[in-house]
Amino acid sequence: MSSTLRPGVLPVAVIVAAAIVATAVAPVPIAFGAGDVEAGRRKAGPCAACHGADGNSTNPAVPSLAGQPTFYTHWQLVLFRDGRRRDPQMSPFGANLTDADMADLAAYYAAQRPPRPSTASDADTSTAGQRLAQVHHCASCHASELAGPRYTPHLAGQSYAYLVKQLREFKAGTRGELDGATMTSAAQPLTEQEIEILARFYANLPVAPATPGGRP
Repeated sequence: MSSTLRPGVLPVAVIVAAAIVATAVAPVPIAFGAGDVEAGRRKAGPCAACHGADGNSTNPAVPSLAGQPTFYTHWQLVLFRDGRRRDPQMSPFGANLTDADMADLAAYYAAQRPPRPSTASDADTSTAGQRLAQVHHCASCHASELAGPRYTPHLAGQSYAYLVKQLREFKAGTRGELDGATMTSAAQPLTEQEIEILARFYANLPVAPATPGGRP
């Protein structure tokens, strides 16, 4: 990757340092009560049409929720409910959720087996994706196995099309996030080709199930 800076793009080291400082000074997100897995299963009926009966989506445009950390899933539902993250399907659904609903749904999906990669990466894509993940310090937040700690999502095994869409939206500044800045800033240096390479790399990585609290 060229070390020449494009206009308006900060060095990766500056972005990572800023994210670390912001994390250090930002208020700690509130803790949620433990959800009920069985109650979540019953409430997940309407979700199955898009996200799959067990949280494993067969629609490339829709994320799989199975195995995602409870804290992350709960917070995404809060963002949809509060209008800080918007989606034509999820925003109306999230608007009607109670705190208990969100806790139960998050607990249910965390208990499901996460998706397996549908295809295997070729050696060149794997090498290029791993290099980009290291250059852009993805493991600083998503962990070295890209499974994600309790505040961040599992990237491994997600749909390629969905990951590309999310990275494009972060780069465009149109994707809501918990702290409002980290991924939006991190995506700025990425070219379209790099977005596609990273998305394919993540999509073809297996991931272990999450524990109820978060990290697998």
